Amino acid sequence: MRKITIAIDGYSSTGKSTVAKQLADYLSYVYVDTGAMYRSITLYALNEGIIKGDELNKEALIAALPKIEVAFSYDSDSGTSQVLLNGERVGSAIRTLEVSEHVSPVAAIPEVRKKLVAIQHQMGKEGGIVMDGRDIGTVVFPNAELKIFMTADAAERAKRRYLELKNRGDDITYDEVYENVTERDRIDTTRADSPLVKAADAIEIDNTETNLEDQFHTILQLAKDRIAGRI
Repeated sequence: MRKITIAIDGYSSTGKSTVAKQLADYLSYVYVDTGAMYRSITLYALNEGIIKGDELNKEALIAALPKIEVAFSYDSDSGTSQVLLNGERVGSAIRTLEVSEHVSPVAAIPEVRKKLVAIQHQMGKEGGIVMDGRDIGTVVFPNAELKIFMTADAAERAKRRYLELKNRGDDITYDEVYENVTERDRIDTTRADSPLVKAADAIEIDNTETNLEDQFHTILQLAKDRIAGRI
């Protein structure tokens, strides 16, 4: 059976990573969370004082890029892929609201995108991969056999993210999360380098009112059809 490349793009908090992990697990494909890669660089910038308050020192971050290593390792105990920042697992640390508030400006820096896109190309050159992000179907894998573009109402996405953070124990308000979601949308869709856009041949999935199980089966059927060459 041939192996294809599956590119899943879309807005923040649309469940891209969840469905990408499900697909990769079902198909025995490699899963790459590109958002985690940008979050890892953002975490590095925060830890090193390259981001202070609302100020991002772009020149300092660009100069530090050769010292930043982002990779993934498979954890057999949990059966999941773990993101590593300079050799250390940072899966929980990169999911804070603080990182979320700063990741879009970091991801808009062309030098950051160039570094990570090169890593992503290397990861996916053999096919058999599911990758999610903002520019996978348009920039990273423009020839992917299956492209999905995920969207949902901003208020619903903020609600999902708010509940996720509250359940984890974070001290935040819904209004803070909604502001973060809408601001990330603005930055992601208007940045000069690789803005978030739907690829011409991508299939749009609006999951505002769709449960995770139905969404998974819809996208899985699309993947099966592409693998079999039916569409």
